Amino acid sequence: MSLDLIGLSVDIGRRRIVDKINITVPDGRFVGLLGPNGSGKSTILKAIYRVHKPSGGRMLLDGMDLLAMRPKDVARRVAVLAQESTVEFDFTVLEMVMIGRTPHKRAFDRDDEADKAIVHGAIERVGCEHLTDRSFNTLSGGEKQRVMIARAIAQGADHLILDEPTNHLDIRYQVEILELVAGLNVTVLAALHDLSLAALFCDSVYLLADGIIVTGGAPESVITTEIVRHAYGADVLIVQHPETGTPHLIPRRSERPTRPAAFGLPTSDS
Repeated sequence: MSLDLIGLSVDIGRRRIVDKINITVPDGRFVGLLGPNGSGKSTILKAIYRVHKPSGGRMLLDGMDLLAMRPKDVARRVAVLAQESTVEFDFTVLEMVMIGRTPHKRAFDRDDEADKAIVHGAIERVGCEHLTDRSFNTLSGGEKQRVMIARAIAQGADHLILDEPTNHLDIRYQVEILELVAGLNVTVLAALHDLSLAALFCDSVYLLADGIIVTGGAPESVITTEIVRHAYGADVLIVQHPETGTPHLIPRRSERPTRPAAFGLPTSDS
């Protein structure tokens, strides 16, 4: 049982964005997609949730062709958590989470007591009971992401796709959101920006650069000084996290030339 991308390629505007990607996300595992901006992480995820149509390859959900499945059937299995969300209409938190029940209903069906129980249970699970009647658009970024996780729980999906969900959050909410996701006991494929957090939460990771997979495996085998330098063009020091033993990145300043004298100021060597 797994989510499998086999030879996946995606073209946008006659330009190949990702080329012949092979990724396996085993059942119940947390798998990370890493890589610099523009490497193709979001494109891969958008192919899975049908924003981009693949130009080649296959996407299989437990052996079934994802693109051949009915959208409602896919929505019952796969939930999406993107970057910070805003909505056009002034939905309350309760209404936003209730949207997660849509794949399980027919057109014009009313929300029944079972739906309401599932939704309130999801809100309670993410700790947002105090926000139930608030307007979704008035929430902080971290609160919004908690609500969207509640919606995914209410949706009943056993696969969760995360598209850099912590990108605009402070460190507290980054850790809280990933801890919450890791505790859901679902299959997760996440594009993540912070390599140290990816190492802390992911069972395995794939590193992309220029639309292809550079390498994949356990975080400690992928997140190395040499590989980060090759993929990101950045010089970092990587140490073991003192509590978990996972890779932890420390940025290093590049060597800068001596600042020349100007307006009568001394050089840095004076």
